[in-house]
Amino acid sequence: MVTRTLAWFDREARDLPWRRPGTSPWAVLVSEFMLQQTPVVRVLEPWRAWMERWPEPADLADAPPEAVLRAWGRLGYPRRALRLQAAARVVVEQHGGRVPADHAALLALPGVGEYTAAAVASFAHRQRHVVLDTNVRRVLARTLDGRAHPDRTPTVAERRRAAAVLPEEPETAARWAVSSMELGAVVCTARRPRCEECPVSDLCRWRALGYPAWDGPPRVGQRWHGTDRQCRGALMAELREADEDVPRTTLLARWHDPDQAARCLAALLADGLAQQRGDAVGLPR
Repeated sequence: MVTRTLAWFDREARDLPWRRPGTSPWAVLVSEFMLQQTPVVRVLEPWRAWMERWPEPADLADAPPEAVLRAWGRLGYPRRALRLQAAARVVVEQHGGRVPADHAALLALPGVGEYTAAAVASFAHRQRHVVLDTNVRRVLARTLDGRAHPDRTPTVAERRRAAAVLPEEPETAARWAVSSMELGAVVCTARRPRCEECPVSDLCRWRALGYPAWDGPPRVGQRWHGTDRQCRGALMAELREADEDVPRTTLLARWHDPDQAARCLAALLADGLAQQRGDAVGLPR
């Protein structure tokens, strides 16, 4: 399974800029922050612009938060931008401005969880780690367990199974991590898997069992229209696009539900994504 997937990846991998030889660990870390809950196609241009503007952690560490949030644009979940800046400051203060290779040190960075620490250690530093994103988990659930989807959150048994598949040689393990992720992203997709293009379709237990339907909890996509998330996004867009602070009453009037707008603005202020200055609101400075 591993050998075939690696060979497939060598032929079919997408040319993503953060995968190219010579890409710095910082560039990989930035990509992983941006790719959290955001499709690759939406990340490409913001990542390029970000790396041109802040090519090293020290560059971002010294940037005004207002500029950071404007550069984050419409990637969504803007707290990621401030956490990335906080991580850059720790890298500068504690690691000499270089993204650490040690997994525990990566895990200690603001905004970095188990997946991101393993991904950066693997992709940037070519280490051997179990890298479990949604795509990898789906590939393993189907090929090894015969299930349409993995559980909602990784279990101990799932991690053990992934570790058992992981090649021993670090460079090969790092290639397996990215190739299995790619397989899940472009072939073994959640809704319309392209099994005829899969390099391991004949080894897939889910296929051999006749593609049994998912029998776990209902898989419901995140609703967007009318949610607090949409409202927060609309208020943030207004603040990003304004040349100066926006009167509070004007900002709240941009959303159709005044109570929801007030609640979401209070959340933005509490999260440090906006600041109230007098009767107006702007991005943090």
